[in-house]
Amino acid sequence: MNRQAVYEQLKIDEGVEYVIYNDHLGYATFGVGHLIKEGDEEFGRPVGTPVDEARVRACFDRDLDTSISECHALYGEGNFTSLPDEVQQILVNMMFNMGRTRLSKFKNMNKHILLRNYKDAAVEGRDSRWHKQVTNRAERLMVRLEQV
Repeated sequence: MNRQAVYEQLKIDEGVEYVIYNDHLGYATFGVGHLIKEGDEEFGRPVGTPVDEARVRACFDRDLDTSISECHALYGEGNFTSLPDEVQQILVNMMFNMGRTRLSKFKNMNKHILLRNYKDAAVEGRDSRWHKQVTNRAERLMVRLEQV
């Protein structure tokens, strides 16, 4: 899977901030939607604290690895890697946004993904609360999925 392409997509979808800020739920965050956790060196630092580009990228790479692992767990190791690169990128983007608990609830979409029926998978992806919540991002991803 083209990690750089996913990075560029997620910088658009998540935004990228080189300072600590509070996300829409009030959680300390920086970079490409990186939630600051107790083990992070930024933990406890105030909003507005700068974070350099190398640190943003390192945390993104770790978060991306987590999203990819979660896709392997949800779709099956061999199943996920056998999907076209474009489909893998779309699913990793969705996983990055929602996490496995929420993405696993897309039963019909996931069934169509595994059947390689991407047009029907896109229909199912649109029929979700997620699509209503992040309409521009979701629609962009579903259009890409239809075109595979």
